[in-house]
Amino acid sequence: MTRTPADALASPSELVDSTASNLVALMKRGEASVVEVLEAHLARIDETNERVNAIVALDPERALENARQLDRAFTRDREELPALYGLPMAHKDTLPVAGWVSTSGSTVHANRVPAVDHIVVERERRAGAVTIGRTNVPEFGLGSHTFNPVYGQTHNPWNLARSAGGSSGGAAAALTARMLPIADGSDTGGSLRTPASFCNVVGLRPSVGTVPSWPDPTPWSRLSVKGPLARTVRDLHLLLSVQAGEDPRFPGGRHVALGPLHHSPSIRSVRAGWSTDFGLGLPVEPEVRMALGSVIETIATAGAAITEEVPDLSGAPHAFSVLRAWQMEATLGPIVDAHREELGAAVVWNVELGRALSGPEVGAAELHSAVISERMRRYFTEYDFLLSPVVQVAPFDGRLDYPHEIDGVDMHDYLEWMTLPSTITMTGCPALSLPVTFTTDGLPVGLQIVGPPGSEQGLLEFAAAVEEIFDVTGRLPSIA
Repeated sequence: MTRTPADALASPSELVDSTASNLVALMKRGEASVVEVLEAHLARIDETNERVNAIVALDPERALENARQLDRAFTRDREELPALYGLPMAHKDTLPVAGWVSTSGSTVHANRVPAVDHIVVERERRAGAVTIGRTNVPEFGLGSHTFNPVYGQTHNPWNLARSAGGSSGGAAAALTARMLPIADGSDTGGSLRTPASFCNVVGLRPSVGTVPSWPDPTPWSRLSVKGPLARTVRDLHLLLSVQAGEDPRFPGGRHVALGPLHHSPSIRSVRAGWSTDFGLGLPVEPEVRMALGSVIETIATAGAAITEEVPDLSGAPHAFSVLRAWQMEATLGPIVDAHREELGAAVVWNVELGRALSGPEVGAAELHSAVISERMRRYFTEYDFLLSPVVQVAPFDGRLDYPHEIDGVDMHDYLEWMTLPSTITMTGCPALSLPVTFTTDGLPVGLQIVGPPGSEQGLLEFAAAVEEIFDVTGRLPSIA
């Protein structure tokens, strides 16, 4: 590819600070090469990853060869270049990537190299993304604090002593530290949304079925979904447009129409409910309540009609805990039987919890899922969105395995502190974590925006309007 010196950007820092959408446009115009973009991000990784520990299994040489191939095949016909052309990506370590070590954060899989890509990875690579490595996760993706016996702990770039969340914690931390422009992840009880909130990035749990999942041992599950993380709503929309879409290998797929985001979306006609705890009596840190209370007032002042009317979500936390335990036993039970001594206590506990369930308990949880879905359907005939904190706490002390207390209330296990996002999991609705504010200590606090099933386009348009009001997505942690 031939370029004049005037075509080049001023510095690598401009490349890593640029949005994914702008980077793609630069590379498609020939104003930056794929190698230049990759080398800028590799340099940032070299500067920061030792302290953050977000990206693991890094393979710069393999990534550079892929980048060179893209540059050699460069054409100025933008219509022929794919949507994620030249963007560096590290895929979540729970997703199989053909030819790359895929540990799921467990020593049991420390040397596992899959032969096939997960559908999400397959689509991202086909869309022109350049694989550079993996992003760190908790062991088997369990919990919303990223640490494991293979790679260690991921630290929050806003305060290295704090948790980056999980299970997509490595992905969210890499984004906010400008080591990646976009990232993939997955979400069962908040694993896209919690790290997004903790790291000041955007994370979307799509409607069930919007993003296909294969290979997947439980393809009909309503709990676990794959989805995008990004630094802006527009970049998240770009990645979702690649990830989403039905596939014959995934029987539970849903078609969701995605079009261009409106340039200047309005929120004046929006009707939304707001609650700090969904009326469930959940403890929420006072700083989180105060920070988001001001955010809600600002959104209302901008023209949205916001009330404290929320759907009846009673019973959802219990149903989630039952169905999640059943799913953990189904998927991890054989691994516990074969490798119990090599696994962390949380993995064994999850499986044993599932084995203690009775058939009637699982059946009751399934039946209540239908009740919750109907309540949400009725709610969204009157309201466009449901707003809440993403999670009940700000980023917590990274030395803890989870927050053992919230606002004076003891948490009895590592799932209880995640009840806000996991309750929304039970609805099957799309839910987005949007950066909107910070605590007085400078720690990010995200706003959870929930829409009716299949409403991703409208949800992202509303989120883009709110994003413009608060304009915090461009703030950088000092490490970046």
